[in-house]
Formats: sequence, C-alpha cells, structure tokens
Amino acid sequence: MNTKKFTVKDSGKRENYKSGMRRDLQQGKIRYDLVDQTMLKRWAQHMTLGAEKYGVNNWQLANSQEELDRFRASAYRHFYQWFNGEEPEEDHAAAVLFNISAAEYVKRKLDEL
Repeated sequence: MNTKKFTVKDSGKRENYKSGMRRDLQQGKIRYDLVDQTMLKRWAQHMTLGAEKYGVNNWQLANSQEELDRFRASAYRHFYQWFNGEEPEEDHAAAVLFNISAAEYVKRKLDEL
C-alpha cells in the first residue's frame, strides 16, 4: 500500500488518556456505534437472501427512473405491511431499509448523468 496517498485527518484538538494515549476528539463525527446492530444484522440478512435469489448486488444494475419508482413503491408497500403487522414471516422492516437504500443509490446515479 502506498502510504503517501493517505493522511490521518483530525480536528487539531486532542483528548488525552491516563495511559498516555492521545486521540482526536469525537465531537462532530458520525457515531456509527449508535446504529442498532440488531436492525443492521436483519438488513444484512435481507441483503444476503436477496443476493441468493437475484444475484450478488443485482440491485445495483438499476439506473432508471422506472427502477427508482419501483424501489420507492416497494419501500412504501413494505412500510405499510410492517406498520400494520402483516405477513410476519417476512422482515418488512429490513425490506424498507433495503428499498430506501436502493432508491437513494439510483437517485445518486441519475443525478450524476
């Protein structure tokens, strides 16, 4: 790895620990540790099942308004089903996360055109 490509960025402010370790402050940084890991696992499970059924990252082939609309419709449908407790054998909450994420992915692709 070419180490000259990368830098260790920080705010310029330090937090000192009793051990002598020094680190940049956490303030203003995204806190991924606040994301519910159980829901993240369910989303990953949904993605795994989708990859087995449709192919790994098949959803990333989407590149049209029609496909964006399809993800939005699926997100809405799964949200409705999750909200109303329908079909408990399907993880509608994870499906909502997938479809919103996929829709945002396609939106970025369309914006780049």
